[in-house]
Formats: sequence, C-alpha cells, structure tokens
Amino acid sequence: MTPTTGAMTSSSFFDVLPRGRFAENVLHFVRILRAAGMPVGPAKALDALAAVEAIGLDNRIDFREALAAVLVSRREHQPIFEQAFELFWRNPRLLERMLAALLPKIEGRGGANDDLPARLAQAMLPPAPRRDAAGEQETEFDASFSFSAREVLQHKDFATMTGAELLEVQRIFRRIKLPLPELAVRRTLAAPNGHAIDLRATLRRSIGAAGPLAPLRFRTRRRRTPPLCVLCDISGSMDRYARMLLHFLHAMTNDRHRVHVLTFGTRLTNITRHLRHRDVDVALARVASAVEDWAGGTRIGHCLAEFNVRWSRRLLAQNAVVLLISDGLDADAGDGLAFEAERLSKSCSRLVWLNPLLRYDGFEARPAGIRAILPHVDDFLPVHNLETLTGLAAALARPPRARAEHVLH
Repeated sequence: MTPTTGAMTSSSFFDVLPRGRFAENVLHFVRILRAAGMPVGPAKALDALAAVEAIGLDNRIDFREALAAVLVSRREHQPIFEQAFELFWRNPRLLERMLAALLPKIEGRGGANDDLPARLAQAMLPPAPRRDAAGEQETEFDASFSFSAREVLQHKDFATMTGAELLEVQRIFRRIKLPLPELAVRRTLAAPNGHAIDLRATLRRSIGAAGPLAPLRFRTRRRRTPPLCVLCDISGSMDRYARMLLHFLHAMTNDRHRVHVLTFGTRLTNITRHLRHRDVDVALARVASAVEDWAGGTRIGHCLAEFNVRWSRRLLAQNAVVLLISDGLDADAGDGLAFEAERLSKSCSRLVWLNPLLRYDGFEARPAGIRAILPHVDDFLPVHNLETLTGLAAALARPPRARAEHVLH
C-alpha cells in the first residue's frame, strides 16, 4: 500500500498517513529500494521499523535521516535513496516523470546525469498485470517505426540501463567471444611442409627399407593464443562499469584458458580463482568477499608497481596481452605512474587501455594519470556499452598502432 498522493508540507506530512498501516508503507518503501538495486533485505526492513519507532514521527527530517542511517550502506546509494524518498513519501505518482525516464532518448555529454534514474523509475512503477495464456488474443501491429530492443542495447550506456536491460546484457555477455590471434611459439611439431628439417625423424625413417632414399621430415612452430591478463579498476568512479564488466570477465574466464583477472583500487587483488566458478552469482559473491577496496579511492601507480613486482613475471610470459580497464583518474596525481606504465608495456606484447571516458566526443587527456599512461599503450579504446565490447575483438585482430600516434591534447 502506498501513502496518500500529492505534495505535502513537513507539518502535515504524517497527519494524513493511516497509523494502522504505517508499517506496511515502510516495508513497501524498502521493497522499492531493493527493486532499484540497493542491497536491503528483511533484516534492513526490521531495522528501519525499529529506527522509526525510536525516533518518532514528529519531524520529517529526523524520519528521513533515521531511514537513511539503516538503509544506506554505500555512498553511491545515497542519491537513489533521496530521490525514492521524495517520490514515495511526498508525491509517489509522478507517472509522467517516470515514463519519461524509461523512454529511449538522445543523450548528449551530460545525458547520463538525469534527475530520475531509469532504474528507480522502473522500481516505482506497479507490476504489469498477468494475463491468462488461454484468453490472450494475438495482436498484429506495424513495427516498422518501433525500436529494436537489441539494437538499442548495443548503443546504450551501462550506467543508464534499467534492471531488466542489465539482466539482458548479462545474458548477451555469455555469447560474446574474444578470439585472440594465434602466435607462433618456440616449440615445434611435425608437419608435412615445415620451416626446418626434423633430423631425428628423418634418420629414424632412413633405417628402414627406404634407406637413404627416405623422404625428409619437417617440423613447424606451434601456434597458440597468448595469455590474457586483465587489470580492472574498481574505484568509485568506475563502480557502475566495473560491476557490469565483471560479468563479461566471468564469461571470458570460463571460455578460454590462461586468462588472469586482477582488480585494483587502493590495493591489488587477484580474483582469477573466484571467477573460475561456473555459476556467475557464486563467482561474483566470492569476488565481493575477497575484494576489500571496492568503490574506494584510486592509486593506479601504487597498484601497477605491485603488479610489476609480484605478478608480472608469472602472468606476462609467452607474448601476453594486457587489458587495462580504468578511467585513469588517479588519487596520487600520476606520481610514479609513467615509470610503472612503461615497465608494464615492456613486459607484455600488447597493452590495450579500455577507458569509459572515451564515450564523450570532446574527450581530452587533461588529468595527470591519463597523460602518464597514454604514451605507453598500444590501443586506446572506449568501454561503456555492448558495441564497444563486441568491437574489442576486431581491434585485437588488427596490428597495434605505433605508440607515437597517441596524441596528448
């Protein structure tokens, strides 16, 4: 049950609420926050009821702060809570505004910062009524001017997707392949026409009846896909993208061998073993328990230095390819970052930087962290929607550009 609609003043806010059903309204509010993506369960709902009972209903501000104290556990959830509180407890039927947030729109540079997130608008709408399959009539309509859901998802930013769209994208991740080109290694194998004569096999064959007339045997170099090492930024500025990209990294880790995934924010964490689990929910739950600096600060130089010392020689052998997923915003202002980025680029055969800030047409490499890393990368690509991820395979199939071609604005 939702509270009475219409704008209300602070003094008359609680006077119109039915006291006997007030607990149901609080529980309904908690369900809306959970549908909007906040981690609130039955325990948080009981804590909210206890907090309201302890603080009383005399002051609207105290009521809001009491709910926020027990329901908001992360800084990025605070805007969602505040907007949901205003909509639910003051004017919960702002249907026009919610529908406007759910409709497709053309976004400019600031399009992602909408007043009402689409995820919250979808959580506030009532559930669609269930229809009886036997009595449902088939309706024909002309779809020539309608949107294709799959096409819209290809170009839509991960940060602006609704909950249903995020689930659909996670299913698409399982079908995306990232085929790295096969490279020749030092080991060889027998082949009809190789680059070198196999003396041992030729001599063994000449001992038989053919004698010295036995045909020559050849060997050629083996071809194998190189190892792939992913360094994923999980700082506060990368939180929304990192959560989606972990689903993609889980599918990639279970699809191919020799894939290593490490996360970094203020510290470096190897999560490869956790992503090996086939169940994506179990894998991400293990990652969440292992990573202690999620959505915190960013010390890119410090984390790259730790990787170069502890992990580089173990993971970057045999022409390894490194994917660096980060926006380049460093809390240390690029201190020592140029040296560590150069050392990383010399340890691998190819360094690919995936940066979500490239979604802006007017992107300029002004932050110190970006300017320190950019001269040492082979490819500088965006990563903010499905189209950029599907285009990553094509980019890896092309030869890397010369590092001098990266222009610092």
